[in-house]
Amino acid sequence: MEHTDHSAEHTAEHHEEGHGINKKTIWVTFGILSALTLVDFAFFFNMDASMSRNLIFVALGIIKSYYIVGIFMHMKYEVKRLAGIILLPFGFILGLVAALLYEGDRWSVIKWFVE
Repeated sequence: MEHTDHSAEHTAEHHEEGHGINKKTIWVTFGILSALTLVDFAFFFNMDASMSRNLIFVALGIIKSYYIVGIFMHMKYEVKRLAGIILLPFGFILGLVAALLYEGDRWSVIKWFVE
């Protein structure tokens, strides 16, 4: 009787796919991230420094981080509770960034009163 080891073939196929991610998904995500980065650069070089430009950068950063964490770090394919536990601190950090941007903009008002 001949014994063949199909487990090695199955393991190789499983690792090649990687949670449903294929080369097309990676290239599409790469294209989306590249396009968002180009938009980011366009806003940086064509807008004056302002709160709206900062908010655009934060929004584009959040969108890009969604693709990076979701696709490349496989978070999109994890159990929802685990994703929630990992994303909860991200919500706090996002609130911190919003508060820092808001308070950072207040320095111009305080500076006007002091002078």
